Amino acid sequence: MSLSKNSSADGKILTIQIRGKFDFNLVQSFRQAYADVGEQTEKVVVDLRETDYMDSSALGMLLNMKKTLADSIDTIQITNCRPQLKKILQISRFDKKFDID
Repeated sequence: MSLSKNSSADGKILTIQIRGKFDFNLVQSFRQAYADVGEQTEKVVVDLRETDYMDSSALGMLLNMKKTLADSIDTIQITNCRPQLKKILQISRFDKKFDID
């Protein structure tokens, strides 16, 4: 389980990638990943391509990020969801709060 972050060359897109389990163990590193979002950042992408598990604390972390960044970020996108993760997000109605693909 790990987390990495990358900014696009122009600084407009911040990508946070989760590998393995997205659970309570990532609370601090997930929060730190978006803590220093700059004014030039327009979009945050949470890439779940290598995520095989998420629990309720992951949902809470996503909501906290949305609340924290609400005034400065236009779009938060959750991408590359495996079918079981997409189902969790849809059941939790996250598709109403985030762009999910």
